[in-house]
Amino acid sequence: MIKNSFISVISQKENEESRGSLEFQVFSFTTKIRRLTSHLELHKKDYSSQRGLRKILGKRQRLLNYLSKKNIERYKQLTGELDIREIKTR
Repeated sequence: MIKNSFISVISQKENEESRGSLEFQVFSFTTKIRRLTSHLELHKKDYSSQRGLRKILGKRQRLLNYLSKKNIERYKQLTGELDIREIKTR
């Protein structure tokens, strides 16, 4: 019940993009990555969180690779807005 109310609050805030859009997914992964990174600075031996961080990084990288192949302008705009450094381009 709490989850449904949280989702409705998020969907009300987002008028332009749906939660399934590529940009929103990358944004969501980026916020999770930043939160986990700050957590791991305090808890260096939390190996399960390190594994989760690596999995999320891989998912975000795959989405960014797909976006760079599909539309390079959207890719550059998104990486600029989220302040993500460019790791690999093809």
